[in-house]
Amino acid sequence: MEKSDLLQQLRIDRSEPVARSRGPLAWIGIVVAVLVLAALGAGGWWLLSGGKAFEIETAIAAAPAAGDAGSTAVLQATGYVTARRQATVSAQITGAIIDEHVEEGEHVEAGQVLAHLDSTAQRAALAQANAQLRVAQAQLAQFQAQLAQSQRDLVRADDLVGRKLVSRQSAEVARTQVATQQSQLESQRKQVDLVRAGVQGAQVQLDYCTVRAPFKGVIIAKSAQVGEIVSPFSAGGGFTRTGIGTIVDMDSLEVEVDVNESYINRVVAKQPTEAVLDAYPDWKIPGHVIAIIPTADRSKATVKVRIALDQKDPRIVPDMGVRVSFLEEANKPGTQAVALPKGVLVPAGSLVQRDGKSAVFVVDGEKARLRAVTPGQNVGDLRLVEGIATGTRIVRAPPAEMSDGARVQIKK
Repeated sequence: MEKSDLLQQLRIDRSEPVARSRGPLAWIGIVVAVLVLAALGAGGWWLLSGGKAFEIETAIAAAPAAGDAGSTAVLQATGYVTARRQATVSAQITGAIIDEHVEEGEHVEAGQVLAHLDSTAQRAALAQANAQLRVAQAQLAQFQAQLAQSQRDLVRADDLVGRKLVSRQSAEVARTQVATQQSQLESQRKQVDLVRAGVQGAQVQLDYCTVRAPFKGVIIAKSAQVGEIVSPFSAGGGFTRTGIGTIVDMDSLEVEVDVNESYINRVVAKQPTEAVLDAYPDWKIPGHVIAIIPTADRSKATVKVRIALDQKDPRIVPDMGVRVSFLEEANKPGTQAVALPKGVLVPAGSLVQRDGKSAVFVVDGEKARLRAVTPGQNVGDLRLVEGIATGTRIVRAPPAEMSDGARVQIKK
């Protein structure tokens, strides 16, 4: 083969495209880019679709009370469970706590010891008062002995005067001595009474070092610890406690509700009622009106009404939210009962407008789901709606920017 032919074979033919193969590094770069783009897209979707958690308060949708047989609800109002008998127990003197028997939730009896204060000074004062009493009693015995001797001397002096062996003056001196010692004896008796009263006062001060329960109840708060100083008087600086614990008489629980003054004419004393706790929306507690407080709240245009609970139960605790239905007999002459429409009661502030329709946000785990409802009439601070079931947990006051599927976190 000629040399020119060999050179012709070695020449590169550029008329055909050269296929380049992709190395492994090129493929890794492409995969990383795709993953980054996906992460950015997911993050943007998370922010736009409710990544922000709204702190919310919730409420329970409750069915309106229909009343007992032959009765109808003429009015509903909301309020709270309150304790008529509640006390923050404190010491009557200032002192340091050396031991304590107070725990939240503990049941105590009237007179039960709750704490002891340091009583060193009080015990010393009591010992001193007892010593002074013994001295006064010894002096009293001395005066009694002297008086007895003077009385015997007076008898002898009178006998001698009668026999004219001594002058009448001797008998008068003996009689004066008896009268003087009688006065001293009476004075010493008063002194003994005074010292004995001092002993009683010292004993009272010592008893003040033992703090006891004023009545039967349940401890709901513990305010002081061992080593802290308690005082019945408020002291600055935060180093002195004014109470040891708070006791509530659970038998004195009642309900206080605020009734719009426009409807207070529907409420009368001893009127039957039906209470529903927010925590137990399906549990209806019978009761009756105790009293209508004869004053109105100017800012809220409401009148406070006290309601007695006819059934006591450990599930009822102070400060629980409650809804009360005031009942009226349907066949009572001259009355017209107001029947409540179908639906459930929710706070009026829980309703929102979305796309021109009324809706509420239902709490579903950590999400808020938008549910369309049909609103009805107002019942106090509540609103009757149809579209959700009794017992549904909803957002009490949803923010304007909340949307369907937004993340929520219940306030504690």
